Amino acid sequence: MKLAKTYSYLKQDLDVIEKALNETIRAKSQVLRQASSQLLQAGGKRIRPVFVLLSGKFGQYDLDRIKTVAVSLELIHMASLVHDDVIDEAELRRGKPTVKARWDNRIAMYTGDYIFARSLENLSELDNPRAHRILAKTMVELCLGEMEQIRDKYNLNQNMRTYLRRIKRKTALLISSSCQLGAIASSTSDSVEKALYWYGYNIGMSYQIIDDILDFTSTEKQLGKPAGSDLLQGNITLPVLYAMDDAEVKGMLVDFARQSKEAPPGQLSGIIDKIKQTDAIDRSYEMSDRYLERALQSIEILPDNRAKQTLIDIATYIGRRKS
Repeated sequence: MKLAKTYSYLKQDLDVIEKALNETIRAKSQVLRQASSQLLQAGGKRIRPVFVLLSGKFGQYDLDRIKTVAVSLELIHMASLVHDDVIDEAELRRGKPTVKARWDNRIAMYTGDYIFARSLENLSELDNPRAHRILAKTMVELCLGEMEQIRDKYNLNQNMRTYLRRIKRKTALLISSSCQLGAIASSTSDSVEKALYWYGYNIGMSYQIIDDILDFTSTEKQLGKPAGSDLLQGNITLPVLYAMDDAEVKGMLVDFARQSKEAPPGQLSGIIDKIKQTDAIDRSYEMSDRYLERALQSIEILPDNRAKQTLIDIATYIGRRKS
């Protein structure tokens, strides 16, 4: 089952959001307009707008208000991708050239900044100061996560706590904010808002862990970028942390980190093969499953409706996804 099938009944509302995204990123500058449009046209699962829409189904569903929140959150996600690609010197995203690859780093950074600014400007249409504070805090935490990732590149001495805090900031909080702000926009009760927030947080943690696993287990075609890209960029993820319990793997990683990007061809693929021979992948899946269980537990209090079942189906899909 494809992820999009779980929420296909939301297509009409998602089309409205897609149109609003296109309108929001229009810039007077031709380069900014082209760069922003390229990123939008590259597609994506639009999972954050989906979470906003689903969360809104537990309150007074008003598409205009929901749309405002969904567009702002997706723009933040898009902007962070542009900045990520600059930091990681990535040439491909979803199998297509990145903004920095088609233009340069300066254009990419300005594009990311422009999209961030449009996100904040867009949310100003929602007359709710609390929503603005949550979005601002989410952006701050996202930036802190990016800085931590830069700081810890090729640092093999980082611990589990550091890793979990980083993925919380880089991924989980934006998803939890999508659920929480969708609840706020539809005026749900505090208990429902809290349940949706924790669902989003735990789903986000699981989602990123699965991403980190797939970087080792999937093909370049499935990933839309070379396998092992995270390790090549110096990002120490959960499978690597677990695999370092094996002395031979740790030695290989120390040698690889010392050489950084000057490592000889084939060394990375050898490390990937060795990591897959350890129990690191299985242990990482177990960690992901624990977060998924917490996500499902958090929404047990929600009324039984189609949106709740979809949240359950999404959690199931995330645990099994291959790309």
